[in-house]
Amino acid sequence: MVLSRGWALFLVGVGVWTWVIWPRFGVAIWNDPRSWASGTVGEGTPTGFLWVHALLIAASLAIGTTVGVLGIRGWLAARRRTDRP
Repeated sequence: MVLSRGWALFLVGVGVWTWVIWPRFGVAIWNDPRSWASGTVGEGTPTGFLWVHALLIAASLAIGTTVGVLGIRGWLAARRRTDRP
């Protein structure tokens, strides 16, 4: 498959966006009293609310990383195609 530079750049942007947004969301979930059985942040056992969101964040970061890497590889391949004589 041939990926244009524009699409490669888009995929890199999606990967960067993922790493900008999801860690901040993770901090918000961690600081949410619903994440802890005691209702106090960081105290007690984690609730299902925290675990479900942690899985969502981990999956999103893995997918975003994969998409970003594919974008970088596509960008480099497009550059190699244009560098040939």
